[in-house]
Amino acid sequence: MPDTPVLEYLCTLTATLREKSATLMNGPQGSRVIAIVTGGEFSGPKMRGTVDNSGGDWVTVRADGSIKLDVRILLTTDDGAPIFMRYEGTGVRIDGQLRLVTAPLFETGDPRYAWLNSVQAIGRGVSTGDRVTYDVFAVQH
Repeated sequence: MPDTPVLEYLCTLTATLREKSATLMNGPQGSRVIAIVTGGEFSGPKMRGTVDNSGGDWVTVRADGSIKLDVRILLTTDDGAPIFMRYEGTGVRIDGQLRLVTAPLFETGDPRYAWLNSVQAIGRGVSTGDRVTYDVFAVQH
């Protein structure tokens, strides 16, 4: 039997989204919605700070109603370290909520947070339309 992955809680991240999104309907892969990230915050035991307003989510709405996420955002820790966070994932509607599962990766040149460069994370969250909130966990090697 395989080992069950061990998870370490990293943070809870909330990002706000611009009200109007660009859309491309009925493309060959599905309909596309580009949701611009306008800010937010994250907080956990080893890191906390803000979500910059320069990121976005390139969402593909699939024929079955589920979505595929392709997100890139810039985090800035409360002590000034920039951290690039990129993730893909999926979302489905359950009991009227859009529930999301993601696989974040991080990049930073700041030595205080260099440990993030080798982290594969998972996130679970929900979207309310103008805001997404995730709990993010590192998968232990």
